Amino acid sequence: MGRAYEVRKASIQATGAARGKIYTTYAKEIYSAAKKGSPDPDANITLKRLIEKAKKLQVPSDIVNRALDKAKGLGGEEYNEVIYEGFGPGTSTIIIKCLTDNVNRTVGMIRAAFNKVGKSLGVTNSVSYNYDHLGIISFKSKEEEKVFESLLEAGIEPSDFESDNEEITIFLNPKDFNPTKDILEKIIPDINYEIDEIGLYPKEKVTLNTEDQEVFDKLYQLLDDIDDVTQIYTNVNKE
Repeated sequence: MGRAYEVRKASIQATGAARGKIYTTYAKEIYSAAKKGSPDPDANITLKRLIEKAKKLQVPSDIVNRALDKAKGLGGEEYNEVIYEGFGPGTSTIIIKCLTDNVNRTVGMIRAAFNKVGKSLGVTNSVSYNYDHLGIISFKSKEEEKVFESLLEAGIEPSDFESDNEEITIFLNPKDFNPTKDILEKIIPDINYEIDEIGLYPKEKVTLNTEDQEVFDKLYQLLDDIDDVTQIYTNVNKE
């Protein structure tokens, strides 16, 4: 079935405590996208796509609007993206993406999480060289040939293109992510994305023994509980 079945199908589910995490994450990401470009979604495609994803996950409009207002200078926060790499139990590795207004606070909390399970952070590229930076888009469609041909005509060459039971999954250079979505939405106006993200994906995955899995699960939860953490990438197979 290929790589499509090795990537996670969705971000954190929008239920219970996880809902607040999603709201916080999207508020920061929308703010950062608006600060880096224009706070007008019509003039900032990255921002526009983020807002679309936020609405799909039922992030309230007032949270989106507050993030945009802050980016326009009506709020004092300044968020920076920082990425940490670390070693978990066994042969597991972890990459943690954060958006923070206080790097010292964030790295302290990340390091404390690793220390609690007797594991450690690594230096830059100690882990990430074993991951691919990819855009992944997956959706249901019978238009496989038309989609593939349209991408090639636009000068977009997917690193991988899979179709299984009318579910198409496209693996892309991140720079081609938004142009690909523009093409798809012209071909399939009512498209519903199953996977819609740019991220880091392990070149090889590992399965941990029971003891190491327990330690890994504890570490993952400690990291996920940190508000500044927006995404966690790992090479561990999920049951």
